[in-house]
Amino acid sequence: MSRRSGVLEFAVLGLLRESPMHGYELRKRLNTSLGVFRAFSYGSLYPCLKTLVQQGWLAEEPGGSPDDPRATPLSNRRAKIVYRLTAEGKERFEELLGQTGPDAWEDEHFGVRFAFFGQTSRDVRMRVLEGRRSRLEERLAKMRASMSRTREKLDAYTLELQRHGMESVEREVRWLNELIESEREGRDQRDQRGPSDDTTT
Repeated sequence: MSRRSGVLEFAVLGLLRESPMHGYELRKRLNTSLGVFRAFSYGSLYPCLKTLVQQGWLAEEPGGSPDDPRATPLSNRRAKIVYRLTAEGKERFEELLGQTGPDAWEDEHFGVRFAFFGQTSRDVRMRVLEGRRSRLEERLAKMRASMSRTREKLDAYTLELQRHGMESVEREVRWLNELIESEREGRDQRDQRGPSDDTTT
């Protein structure tokens, strides 16, 4: 499965974990909640849904009537289908949530992973955040070296564009540092609590 289809699979399973949805509603959530999918079309979404059904991770169920205004852009056949996460689909999503490899740090995948951090364990969140920071620090070092080598050859506008890109990466690194520190503080506070702190009298 390609990286792009893999991140779509992850997002679809994550959204359907919240509740069953029509394809139209699911695409709307992908567009509004997960901005990386704004350019995705039904032509991308429905093959993914079909594959997930074939894998046993989703089930198709009869949905609302074709008169449902949410279903207007769809054919009647598709408008009647609601997609629901199966028990196997929940296990698959949990498996994907636990993955912390390089794909989780990349630009496209990181934003989607971050959107589901509320369902992700603290240790996994930390590994993904630290991996993302490491990747951006490497990128920043390359950008600085490149700018240093080519500064004299670039016109003012190209140089300004490179500087803007570098500042964007620097901002994200600062943001990641804050998130990582917050995660560490939360862990420290939890570790310092005694067993009696977790019970009420």
